[in-house]
Amino acid sequence: MDIQVEDLAVRVEQGDITLLDVREGWEVELCAIDGSLHIPLGQLLASVSSLPRDRDLAVLCHHGMRSAHATAWLRAQGFDRAVNIAGGIDAWARRIDPSMKVY
Repeated sequence: MDIQVEDLAVRVEQGDITLLDVREGWEVELCAIDGSLHIPLGQLLASVSSLPRDRDLAVLCHHGMRSAHATAWLRAQGFDRAVNIAGGIDAWARRIDPSMKVY
């Protein structure tokens, strides 16, 4: 149910995965992965119908805890291709894009 940021970077480069960022707006203002869909965790229920079911969906938060909860919930709703990004945007910034702000 998890994907490592190194594997995610390959998938992002290939363009065959959708990124869902469930962090709050102020967090996204600090740093974000280009092309991510931003739906704060508290708004996920109301917005679930806008998410693609026909492709892999990688869920992102700060360190991977909120996104793990979101991923489990999405899978329970039938999003069998949803995965949690292990370590969140913090791992991405530290291991993939060191120019990205960490917080």
